[in-house]
Amino acid sequence: MSVEFQTAIKKSVARENRSSAVDRLAAKDERANLSVLVQAGGLAGEFRRQALKGLINCGGTEQLKSLADDPSVPKSLRRRAEEAV
Repeated sequence: MSVEFQTAIKKSVARENRSSAVDRLAAKDERANLSVLVQAGGLAGEFRRQALKGLINCGGTEQLKSLADDPSVPKSLRRRAEEAV
């Protein structure tokens, strides 16, 4: 797991730093890590939505299809993933 991923999931890290870490994951095209963030139930919704947006911008079609079919992902995120495919 990358430093950016670890930063994004740590609750003790400031929100701005966590958000920047998610942006860096998207910039580096780390689709697998972004997908895990979207699936992470304990992660704040804003970061899950940001990770999904990053996946959409990266063209992570495979990951988006998987997220759209994953019942553990909130319905609103599944719907957005499905719409993006």
